[in-house]
Formats: sequence, C-alpha cells, structure tokens
Amino acid sequence: MDNLKIPPVLQLIACAVLMRLLADIPLAAWQWPSAGVWALLPAAAGLAVGAAGVAALRQAQTTINPVHLDKASRLVSSGVYRFTRNPMYLGLLLMLAAWALWLGHVLSWLGLPLFVAGMNRFQIRHEERVLAQKFGAPYLAYCRRVRRWV
Repeated sequence: MDNLKIPPVLQLIACAVLMRLLADIPLAAWQWPSAGVWALLPAAAGLAVGAAGVAALRQAQTTINPVHLDKASRLVSSGVYRFTRNPMYLGLLLMLAAWALWLGHVLSWLGLPLFVAGMNRFQIRHEERVLAQKFGAPYLAYCRRVRRWV
C-alpha cells in the first residue's frame, strides 16, 4: 500500500512532455516577446512554495519522501502547511504553469488539470489514507481546516 505506481516526479515529467507535444499542434499558438520573463514568476513561486514544504518537514524531522509514508513521524501543520496540505505538489503545479507560459500555446495549459487529477488519484488520496491511519483524529481535523491544494 505504501509503494505508489506513479511517483510525483514521473507525473510531472509526463505532463510536461504532453504539454510540449500539445504545443506542436499548429492551432492556438501565441507568441509574446516577454513570455520567458512572465514564466519566471510562477517558476519562482513554485520553487519557493515547494522549498517551504521541504523545509517545514525537515524542521519537524520527518520524511519528505512521498513513497515511504510509513516513515512519517510527525504531522506537520505549521508554516506553509497552514495554507495547503500539499505545498510540494502545489510547487510542481506552479512549475507546470511556468512551462505553459514558456511554451506559449493554449493547448499546453491542459497539462495543469491533468496533473492535478493525476496527483489526486495516484498520490494524494493514497497519502491521505495512510496519514489518517497513522495520525487519526488530529490529521482529520487538519484536513477539515486546510484545503488539499489552496
């Protein structure tokens, strides 16, 4: 149950590749001179949110590895975890938004909802089950207070 079939990084890569392929379709493309500069904004935000999630878990001295949830030793609900239960995944989503801006193609944005759906289905629901079993009522109360994404 703790071994996942599609790790988050593979889901990110799969969505990024799909977005690139969609950007090759000669339909709905747009070019603007400063797309790369605008892409830096969600990229920087994604790095910051993801790093804040990693830092909070490290500060609590618990695992950051989503594949080995059995090693989670503490429920972290402080720092960035006050605003989102999944800051590292939110960071990856923001990186995909930066990629979509960089690609400059309307269809490339389809990768974002696909990533959210895949993460919810193949990662987050599993994590939530394991953490609920491990931490019980405090985790369930945390889930009622803090949204899954934002």
